[in-house]
Amino acid sequence: MPFIPHTEADITAMLTSIGAPNIDALFDEIPAQLRSGKLTQVPEGMNEMQITRLMSERSTLDTPLLNFIGAGAYEHHIPAAVWQLATRGEFYSAYTPYQAEASQGTLQVLYEFQTMMASLTGMDVSNASLYDGASGLAEAILMAVRAHKTSRKVLIPASVSPIYRSVVQSIVKLQGVQLVEIPFDVATGTVNLEALQQHAGSELAALVIPQPNFFGVLEEVNALTNWAHEQNALAVGLVNPLSLALLNAPGNWGIKGVDIAVGEGQPLGAPLSSGGPYFGFLCCKQALVRQMPGRIIGRTVDLDGKTGYTLTLQAREQHIRRAKATSNICSNQGLIVTAATIHMSLLGADGLRRVAIASHSQTAALANLVADIPGVQLAFQRPHFHEIVLQLPKPAATVLEKMELQGVLGGYNLSDYYNQLSNAILVCATETKTDADLQRYTDALRVALN
Repeated sequence: MPFIPHTEADITAMLTSIGAPNIDALFDEIPAQLRSGKLTQVPEGMNEMQITRLMSERSTLDTPLLNFIGAGAYEHHIPAAVWQLATRGEFYSAYTPYQAEASQGTLQVLYEFQTMMASLTGMDVSNASLYDGASGLAEAILMAVRAHKTSRKVLIPASVSPIYRSVVQSIVKLQGVQLVEIPFDVATGTVNLEALQQHAGSELAALVIPQPNFFGVLEEVNALTNWAHEQNALAVGLVNPLSLALLNAPGNWGIKGVDIAVGEGQPLGAPLSSGGPYFGFLCCKQALVRQMPGRIIGRTVDLDGKTGYTLTLQAREQHIRRAKATSNICSNQGLIVTAATIHMSLLGADGLRRVAIASHSQTAALANLVADIPGVQLAFQRPHFHEIVLQLPKPAATVLEKMELQGVLGGYNLSDYYNQLSNAILVCATETKTDADLQRYTDALRVALN
């Protein structure tokens, strides 16, 4: 808990020093009608002993729940060493390394991160992080439009996370980018190829290709990548980085590979923490590097032949004129990237693969268990990674509420976003789930339905 040292006397002295009558005067440029007014519902302040007791009492009200929700934020085991190292003062207090010569340790970590992500995605180059996966997809789309030059039309499947699509729309809608949604096949949960083919021959800037998609289903990425290139459009792969320990890297999709690979890095060492912070990663082909938002760290040698690291490309608006920036979203996530780099280093390629295999295996085992419950079935009989869609015989919201009363977070209600999936839930099991956890889920679902 932070200690706030300023007494009323201190505040009065500071206001007197700058000639302001009160704190409100510091915000006089904000119109009165836009101010919130007095916070009448906020109680009087407490002293340190009182607030410590209050928060301790409230913490006991939190009942641990068995979590089977994924939908873009995943519960994975994080080795203790990851955050013990990431929260050391050398990393924890160092934000963005503007003074490269004073931040060699931070720059080396970012350089190693770029190397790992480029290897994982099979791409030529990686940046040193973006704000998150959703805004990262928007950045990738804007990047594709700049690179294409003649078209501002982008195809984005409905099998992309609806949250991501909403964020993308918010960011690009005032920049003249036309987003065209491609429906999914209700039988397979994948991109509807007939609907996609209706855009053949039209001038397109890019096609977004999720793998796995929001339903956990694996798309026909080779065919989709080749189709995009046949239309002279860029292919943008939206990927779960952990899945790449098992699946073909986007740089190898189709004949030429995708042009841009983007995604959310949370599965690589970031805990579930009420919405973040997480980080976005973005990789691309060398030909597109000048269009890449963010920073790129390079390795060199000094006059004495010693290895050194430096910022070699920094195309955000802090560094150049705003109108020429590749991005006006200035936040990278250096601390979370540091944790991800340590996480990947500790697990290695074999460790990441074992985590991915265990996650897939537990989800497949859960699918087999719940299949014995009358009325419950898989919505899509297609290959998947570590998420599945369950079709229920009763409204999803009601079932999930009853499961939560039993201490189980049963999944993500898809009816909020997909009319075709009114009684369906998205369920995720990772390597953190034991066989006993899977049985507890199955029992809770059976009780909720009965």
